[in-house]
Formats: sequence, C-alpha cells, structure tokens
Amino acid sequence: MEGFGTLTDVVNNSFRQAAEDSGMLLGQELVIDEADRIATNRQTYFCDMDDVCFVAEVTASGDYAGKFHVVFGLRDAICMSGFLLGIPTARINEKRRLAIMENDDVDAFSEIVNQVVGSFNSVFQPSFGNKVHLKVVPPKKFIPESTELTETEPVPDGEYLLFRGRMELSGMEMGNLDILIPMDLALLFDPPAEEPEPPVEETVAEAVDAPDDAEGVEVGAEAVGEAEQEPAAAAGAPRPVDENCRRVLILEDDESDRQRIRELLEEKGYEPVEAGLDADIREIFSQGGVRLVVLGIHNGDDRDMAVCIKIKAIAQGDTLPIIMCAREWTRSAVLKAVKYGARDIIVKPYQSDEVVAKVAKFLKAA
Repeated sequence: MEGFGTLTDVVNNSFRQAAEDSGMLLGQELVIDEADRIATNRQTYFCDMDDVCFVAEVTASGDYAGKFHVVFGLRDAICMSGFLLGIPTARINEKRRLAIMENDDVDAFSEIVNQVVGSFNSVFQPSFGNKVHLKVVPPKKFIPESTELTETEPVPDGEYLLFRGRMELSGMEMGNLDILIPMDLALLFDPPAEEPEPPVEETVAEAVDAPDDAEGVEVGAEAVGEAEQEPAAAAGAPRPVDENCRRVLILEDDESDRQRIRELLEEKGYEPVEAGLDADIREIFSQGGVRLVVLGIHNGDDRDMAVCIKIKAIAQGDTLPIIMCAREWTRSAVLKAVKYGARDIIVKPYQSDEVVAKVAKFLKAA
C-alpha cells in the first residue's frame, strides 16, 4: 500500500517510545516491532478476530481532530497487568490460560494504556508541530461472536488504516498491538503529496492527445489529464448494476443544493439518491444501482476529498464516475481532485445545463 510514509514513521517511533516507557513501568524489557500497515474496515477487522480483546478510544484534539483506537489482546493485557502488580510468573501464565482478569488487573491495565498513549503523545506532538493532543478513555472488552457490532461500537463503522506491531515481553508469548486510524484522520495526519503543477500548455496538450475514454477532468475549455490515484482500501462489493439503471448518488451537505440537483435530474428521468457527506455510503451502495456520484465538497481540503477514497474502495475498482463540486477550483486543487478519483469537476453555484450535460456524458459512457 503506497503513501502514509510520514504517519508510518510517527507510529513506529511511538511504538518504540511506548515499549521503552512501558518496559520501565513493568520492570521488564518490552519490544514492539515495526508496524505492518494494512487498509481495512471495521467489519473485516472484527469479524476476523477469534479472541477477546480490549479496545481503547484515543481522542486527538487540536489541528488534527478525530478519534482512533488502540487494541490489545486479553491475554496480553493479563500478562502486562500481572507484571505491574508483581504477580508471580506462574500465576500470570495460569490466569492467561484460563482468561482470568480480576478487578485489580483491569485497573492496572488501564494504567498501562494511559502510559502507552502518554508515550504516543510525546512523539505525535513534536511530529505535528505541537498542534495535536491525545487523550485516552478506559478500554472496553470485545468478545467475538458475543459483543454486538453497532454503528459506533466497538469502533465506528468505516474505512481504517491498521498499524500492527508484534510485542515481545520477557520471553512471554505475546500478540499484537494494533492501532486503528480512520482513513479521513490518517489523511489529515499525512495527506498525499501534491504533484508539481505542469505548465498550462503542456496540460492542455496532454488532455487533447489523451484517448476518448481517458479519465480527464475539464475546467472550462481546458482539461487536466489523468493523475495517478491512491490505491483504494479493501471493502465489501456492492450489488451488480443494471446497465439500464439511471441512478445517481448526490452527496452534498447543503440541503438546498441537494434539492436543486435532485429536481434537475428527476426532470431528465434520472433516479437521484441524496445524502450528506457523513452518511453511511456503504449502506447506500449495498442497495445497488448507483452508476454515478455527484460529490459536493466544502473547501477542497483533504478531509472532504477523502470521501472519494471511500467511494472508490466500496466500488472495488469499478469505473464509477465521480463529479466533484466546489465553489472555488485552482489548478492545484483540480489535480488533487483527479488524484483522489474525480472524473470531472463543477464550480458552484450549480448551473442546470452543466450538471445535466456532465451526468449524461458519463452515464452514456458507463
């Protein structure tokens, strides 16, 4: 998986710092290996789990606001809390074998989690210009095939970047320390690098020479050629699409804008489906039939544009056209939009003829 090099370095440094600080707290040498980085989603992550774990929610405040989660296995929690409480190794192994965790163990483990997140803070803050602060709440237990998955528990539904580091503690058999960072927060921490802006003449020439089916983006009479897209995260496949379907998904926070586009498309015989940017996009796609997305964003920042990554992940490589709409477009913003997966752009306020023409063009080509 490409990208996120900066965030990966920060997480690995956090792992090393957490291992050093927690090892001193436990009186044992703790090692956390460098992280494997995996794109996943809530359903896949927890459905593949076969043992009890603890999930701690970490709130990031400041310029990098959001929430991510730290996950420890139950037996690792028993082991670490046992060392903190001074329990003999033989008794720790017995409690791990029987999966026994008493109230004192829970309290001790909460202190360990506080220590780990404190270590993360000491790395994250200087790495991001002291514009972020991490705060953890006590961990909750997740039991596979018993704990119910809801929209928010044990973590909110959605796409995640998983950082997984193997732990080693005083010759004990240990599991993984997992960090689940929502994709939009990961992009906030580590946005894709902007491509250098090519000369206007060169960009237009490339667009003119591109094949008819190239994924170009037009800005007035000019065109921006296809840019390399970020790989999409694995996700559940939507239902097959009927070629005769004319369903268009409108993702827009402004209710009046949504209504305007819906009415325009209904007049032309399309089947609009509308929702806000924070809607459950996976659920909408699971109902089937979406052939094009009109995506209205706020300021063209990475958090807004990250919705494209989620759509591409759910579409699983299908050539699903996305028309991205904003009030202002610079050439740099257009190039970034293409990189995130947009096939075309529209400048707000929406113009009836332009919206209908672009929707018709892509549905005809689909």
